Amino acid sequence: MEKESAIQTKVSIETKREIAKIGMSASLLLTAGSALFLKNKTAKTIHITAGVALVGFSIWHASLYPKKS
Repeated sequence: MEKESAIQTKVSIETKREIAKIGMSASLLLTAGSALFLKNKTAKTIHITAGVALVGFSIWHASLYPKKS
């Protein structure tokens, strides 16, 4: 029973890592792409929001790895 739970947890962590990587990639793309149009108010809002999302996804991704002492 514990083995099955450990396997499910590992799969779950791997899935979360992949989601975090996809989120980081998408928000990086939006941040870089919207940087070209910062004079536009909508693009500026997208740029700031995507930048905050990039930081959030990065922190989440880093938290999914075990801490080394």
